Amino acid sequence: MTASKTNDRVGTIETRGIEPVPDSERHGHAGQMFWTWFAANISILGLPLGATLVAFRGLNIWQAALVAVVGSFGSFALVGALSLAGKKGGAPALTLSRAVFGQRGNAGPTLITWLSRVGWETITTTTAAYALLALLNTAFGVGRGTVLTLVCLLFFITCTLLISGLGHATIMWINKWATVVFGVLNLIVMGFLVATVDWTRVLDTPAGATSGVVAGIGFIAAGTGIGWANAGADYARYLPRSIPGRRLVVASAFGAGIPLVLLISLGSLLAAGDGTLATSSDPVAAINAMLPSWMAIPYLVAAFGGLLMSNHLSTYSAGLTMITLGLRVPRALAVTFDVVLMFAGGIYFMLIADDFYGPFSTFLTLLAVPISAWIGVVAVDSLRGRSYDPEAIMDTRSTSRYWYTGGFHLPAVLGWAGAIVAGLLFTKASTSADDVWFAGPLSDTWLGVNGLGWAIAMVVAGAVYAVCGPRRGSLVADPSSSSSASLQEAAR
Repeated sequence: MTASKTNDRVGTIETRGIEPVPDSERHGHAGQMFWTWFAANISILGLPLGATLVAFRGLNIWQAALVAVVGSFGSFALVGALSLAGKKGGAPALTLSRAVFGQRGNAGPTLITWLSRVGWETITTTTAAYALLALLNTAFGVGRGTVLTLVCLLFFITCTLLISGLGHATIMWINKWATVVFGVLNLIVMGFLVATVDWTRVLDTPAGATSGVVAGIGFIAAGTGIGWANAGADYARYLPRSIPGRRLVVASAFGAGIPLVLLISLGSLLAAGDGTLATSSDPVAAINAMLPSWMAIPYLVAAFGGLLMSNHLSTYSAGLTMITLGLRVPRALAVTFDVVLMFAGGIYFMLIADDFYGPFSTFLTLLAVPISAWIGVVAVDSLRGRSYDPEAIMDTRSTSRYWYTGGFHLPAVLGWAGAIVAGLLFTKASTSADDVWFAGPLSDTWLGVNGLGWAIAMVVAGAVYAVCGPRRGSLVADPSSSSSASLQEAAR
């Protein structure tokens, strides 16, 4: 099968937007998902996740390793399973979501997803700029200033734009080779970090409660795979329908699971000997302080590269989500608009705001609830054999077969909205004990204290849709559709 010469070639701008990819332009293999999710998770900032398990969850290193395996592999197996929709329908995740929620009902989940993407991109961009500032100071003795801060932000954003702006084929190619380079650098840095571990304190740390292990798995899943679950189809949409779905699930789980387990486990080791990593407002600087001075440059390069690998994927998906939301521009221009917002956010948090990580992490904690509710609905819908009509997906008029009732598919929309309410009941969003932004009435229960409001939202959404939604067999594309035969084959 030959790839399109205009839509998906390395080094050229991808001209396709959110419209479904026809069979004649499908290409690639399941292994691409391995490199995609490996690249998204090689950032050295996986270390603070593991540090938190020990410092705040009270786990020992063996429990933390178990949590890392289950939380990372499990959550990205879900990402792989949801990416099957991209292989079936050939379109981005939130575009395919129109078939589930209706042309108007899909606006809510799409807006929430876009806000979440922009939020994570701003965190990544700001952290990368700090890493670049530290690199310039270490290598050349250049002090931090307003102009240099702006230059560092622009440099990182330009790198992001060059990759995500070109599109799918370039991203797939860079993911593979950059993962090798930055993966090796990270392994070297990790080797030196292991040498700093206080093994006596690590081995003497007592085991934590079983409840802490359960909560830790939820914490890791929410901080890793759940955040990417609504983007998997974006990268699988060019794959041939003939690829077995189980290969995508396995490739996604192992691609993300391998680097995450290594990083989270190492973070747990470091925190068992020194808890400052878990509480640091600048984890890049905290990790740098643990290394010999001559290792600072390789470490900062690895940190910058890992953040770039994650950010270009998020930016690419944000551009597609923005078009789905109704922005009528080419995909590359949507990405450009997204990076402008990224730059503005970076300026605010680096040069104006007093605190960065606290408020933004709190904001993203709240967004995790509606995103998880979307996952619950879409997962049940997929299990019931959903296939997609490509013409109806792109038809936003009242004549579309996905218009349903006034543009809303009520079982999905009501299930999503009800699950958000249920999840927020158990959610507390705060920057500190004294700065609580939001606290649900059940946030002090065990589920709330352990941050499982997102999980409740996912379960409730799936249950409501399972009871009230369409039955199995009613989700197959209309036989009269021009692509009915291939869609039904993909559904099987």
